[in-house]
Amino acid sequence: MLLSAFGSLLQLLYLAMLVLAVVAFVFAATAREDAYRAADKKKKSFWLIILGIAVAVNLLIPMLFLQLAGVVASIVFMVDVRPALKAVSGGGGRKGGSSSDGPYGPYNGGR
Repeated sequence: MLLSAFGSLLQLLYLAMLVLAVVAFVFAATAREDAYRAADKKKKSFWLIILGIAVAVNLLIPMLFLQLAGVVASIVFMVDVRPALKAVSGGGGRKGGSSSDGPYGPYNGGR
């Protein structure tokens, strides 16, 4: 009973790692090439190769330490590279306002 529960928990973990790698790969593939240069990150082809290897390892090679390396690469992309790409390509945050806007309009410093 305990072994089957542990086995199904591992299967869920493997599935979560695969989903994270696929989502990161799709985001990397849909971003513009010039956004990578503008954000001063590695090239688009670098991230596509790294994340593609992570997806392939998750699908084909059930070795946990290789899968963990793919998870680290996916997390780095999602936490560091993707927000930088969104910031330089205009896809970040609020629309039509500035950083000094409050909940009721722009903050003018008491002027």
